Amino acid sequence: MAMNLRKNMPTSHRLAIRDVNKDAMDLFVREASEWVEGRGTGDRSMRVVTPNSAREVAEGSAVLITCLPSPEVVKGVFDEVLEDGKLAPLEPERLFIDCSTIAPPLSRVIANAVKTSGKGHFVDAPMSGGVVGARAGTLSFMYGAPDSSQLIERVESVLSCMGKTFWHMGEQGTGVASKLANNYILSINNIATAEAMNMGRHWGLDLKLLTDMIKTSTGRCWPVEVNNPVPGVNENAPSSHGYEPGGTIDLMKKDLGLAMAGAKASGAALPLADKAFEVYRAVGETDGGRDLSIVYQWLQNQ
Repeated sequence: MAMNLRKNMPTSHRLAIRDVNKDAMDLFVREASEWVEGRGTGDRSMRVVTPNSAREVAEGSAVLITCLPSPEVVKGVFDEVLEDGKLAPLEPERLFIDCSTIAPPLSRVIANAVKTSGKGHFVDAPMSGGVVGARAGTLSFMYGAPDSSQLIERVESVLSCMGKTFWHMGEQGTGVASKLANNYILSINNIATAEAMNMGRHWGLDLKLLTDMIKTSTGRCWPVEVNNPVPGVNENAPSSHGYEPGGTIDLMKKDLGLAMAGAKASGAALPLADKAFEVYRAVGETDGGRDLSIVYQWLQNQ
């Protein structure tokens, strides 16, 4: 995702990255430097820098993209960035794009903090497509932002560096709400696909052939087509690489929990949610950091 951003953003722009995982940052800087050198431009404006804090990134950046693992981390980063209200203004005005999946109420709280600080615009823009989409630059973004053609054009010009499809879902907060609805479907489909494939295994079916049939039938879904849980059926899927994530069990459990909390607050019924959450909780006891498709492997031991 970050590499696609570097490749597709204007060459005159500098990319600053910050991650708590220093090894991951160092690896990305090396890979990005090799790509720049491979272009033979020698253009130092294309370099990648690694500031020491999120606040330092914000001080020198007109566009800030956050993609963080939990609501607590998102809040902590924005508290740091907006602390003391002394963030110097920039021209053009800063654009904060949060690609994290968090609860809509928290997203609105952060948006209001950005607005009252007078330091920029906040847009919630979570994504869908997984690691495969991130690497290929084909992510889908659903975002919430004021209905301003100028702002929308600016947001989509940034998102187009990382993805192919953009959905303006309405005012701020509608992006994360849409993502939680989408991920609720994913949470159920992922378990159903694992169950169907495990059922087919018990019945002696050729699981590659079964997958191909489902892909042309009414059971067609992303866990069947792209993130198939059976090792070897899709060589690009995490299941064919030791269930290295991808989206993890822990993240799926987090998103499902957020969807359940939001549904409860609004009075929406989710009859399947409790059982699905229990499955992810059980799988997460041993494999929380592995790809969500590992539910298939867990079922074989039940």
